[in-house]
Amino acid sequence: MPDLPWQGDACSLVDAFRSGDRSPTEELEATLAAIEASDLNAFSHVDEARARATAQGADVSLPFGGVPTGIKELEPVKGWPDTGASLVYRGRVATVTSHHIARLFERGGVVPVGQTCASEFGGLNVSVTKLNGVTHNPWQRGRTAGGSSGGSASAVAGGLVSLATGGDGGGSIRIPAGYNGLLGMKGTFGRIPRSPNAWMRPNTVVPGNLARSVRDAARYFDVCAGTDPYDPTSIPSPGGWEAGLGTHDLAGRKVAVVADIGGVPLDPGVEEHTRAAAAELIAATGMVEVELEVKPPNLAVQWMVGNLATLLADLGPKWPRCEHEITDEIAVGLRIAETFYNLHTAAVTERLRVDANEVMAAAFEQVDFIMAATNPGPAFPAEAPLSNTQERIVDWMMSNPGGRLLARAVLGGVRFAGAASPSLPPVVLAAASRRLSSLTNMGGLTIISNIYGNPAVSVPSGIVDGLPLGLQVLGRHHCDELLFDVALAAERARPWPLVAPTTERAATTG
Repeated sequence: MPDLPWQGDACSLVDAFRSGDRSPTEELEATLAAIEASDLNAFSHVDEARARATAQGADVSLPFGGVPTGIKELEPVKGWPDTGASLVYRGRVATVTSHHIARLFERGGVVPVGQTCASEFGGLNVSVTKLNGVTHNPWQRGRTAGGSSGGSASAVAGGLVSLATGGDGGGSIRIPAGYNGLLGMKGTFGRIPRSPNAWMRPNTVVPGNLARSVRDAARYFDVCAGTDPYDPTSIPSPGGWEAGLGTHDLAGRKVAVVADIGGVPLDPGVEEHTRAAAAELIAATGMVEVELEVKPPNLAVQWMVGNLATLLADLGPKWPRCEHEITDEIAVGLRIAETFYNLHTAAVTERLRVDANEVMAAAFEQVDFIMAATNPGPAFPAEAPLSNTQERIVDWMMSNPGGRLLARAVLGGVRFAGAASPSLPPVVLAAASRRLSSLTNMGGLTIISNIYGNPAVSVPSGIVDGLPLGLQVLGRHHCDELLFDVALAAERARPWPLVAPTTERAATTG
């Protein structure tokens, strides 16, 4: 039996199964042992019995036949915990399986190992919850794995499994991919169905996976993409995603490099790093860089406030009695939403969303791709509540009981004033978003592609201070195949480590 799980990509593991060099049962046992020994806290639930039964009957002729796989805990799997990564729902069990996960099981043939940790309700770009604790980045323990698909990223980059699922509603695949040195592809909105229970708000979520290689992500599309009658926003899949890799001519295609898209402040050196990585990729493919100003409005706060309506609907009568069980940031967000969200706020948000769409459409009339940083910098401390904590008042409000009481009093006052003057809340919210960048910068670089619905991919772009950074490439609607080829060109020009170096050292000494 192998001492460690497979350290290559998922596709090569399938090849090893088919050649007889590795068996699904042996691989699973190595995986279970590695998860048990790991201090990353990447998994919140492990189902050894189901995994062993599936591995014994694995059909390795299927695309991911026999591959041990982590399932993001926000994706329901019948019979598994359905907690939403929250104390509020500890003990709840899923009665259905997400349709795209069912495709991964049935068409893909994976061995479902268990659930990977996520941020509570998918609401934050961090990897810490009251239910599961802190998930760590395998490149450096004590640094965040990002979110909301942080556990999946940690498990794949940490050498525990070669495949794990994710979901991207504001950057939740690309952000952890960037922090953990992985490939993170968010397809065109609707590419992979969100059913069942496909909420009509926020209409930004695209399921997917955290991958070690481009071909892993493309094969995932082959298995999971396509229409579903339970998700009216799902779109057809042409298929042939993996077979088509490398078949599209990129030479002469136009690229705009906008490192800080969305106006997000970048850490020192990140813009230079991003531009250098973009220039290398442009040169390797024969693409042409053009100067273009792309300044979509940053509506992260308005987006967040409106979209908490789905969480409120899910919590129902549990709110606000359950407030003490919810992550402070989510609870404060719900209070803010209750205070500020009214018809006037909705109108302002819709206007901003249309403005953002217009800016992006005008840009893609002139270029084929936009390149930007994936994250403002390398992974921040794992226990930090926000990706940017420059405003100490926000820190204090989130972590101090007195601060939360004061915030509740202030919000109550604004709500009272808003009842008398309904146009006040959107004005106050806009002012707050300008002053408190920690609220607007969480996912500020990635969210524009969720708002606009175009595909975007994060590829590893190098190392800063021992931690990975990602280069984000945005493409036109329905041109996912071109983004795969851009990512493939990046993979060939500068191959990245498939697992974190600490994992490689463990493999050498183990």
